[in-house]
Amino acid sequence: MTEELLRADIQMIQRILPHRYPFLLVDKVEEIAGTESAVGYKNVTMNEPHFQGHFPGTPIMPGVTIVEAMAQTAGVMVGTALGMQDRDMLIYFMSIDKCKFRRKVGPGDVLRMDLKTLRGKPGAKIWKFGGVATVEGEMAAEAEFMAMLDLPQDAA
Repeated sequence: MTEELLRADIQMIQRILPHRYPFLLVDKVEEIAGTESAVGYKNVTMNEPHFQGHFPGTPIMPGVTIVEAMAQTAGVMVGTALGMQDRDMLIYFMSIDKCKFRRKVGPGDVLRMDLKTLRGKPGAKIWKFGGVATVEGEMAAEAEFMAMLDLPQDAA
């Protein structure tokens, strides 16, 4: 039996995550395999506010925003799998480990984020994820991170 892979467009993402512009950093999530893995995409554009100062004349997406985009992808994956649309779920970073940056990311790039759950299951508050972000197949960043899901009382 083949499990159907789920996807989330920007409207669905906004029903799961509390983030909004300018800090909503994932445009779509595809290949959602339950709480196990997912692939997120971020279309990097020149009109993003961090490019005004990072760096004038040489716009580079800050590495911390790449890690945040990976974390948001993980949040969408878990939120989709657990049916958390319109449920006011919040997610907080607890740790970031093994974080490495390998390539600059700038306007015009499409950031692909492959996420896997390393620890966590439905009903758990603490989850650990591993992510790799690439542009055109070239690694831009990788990290492992832990997050706490603040689930509404009726969803826990």
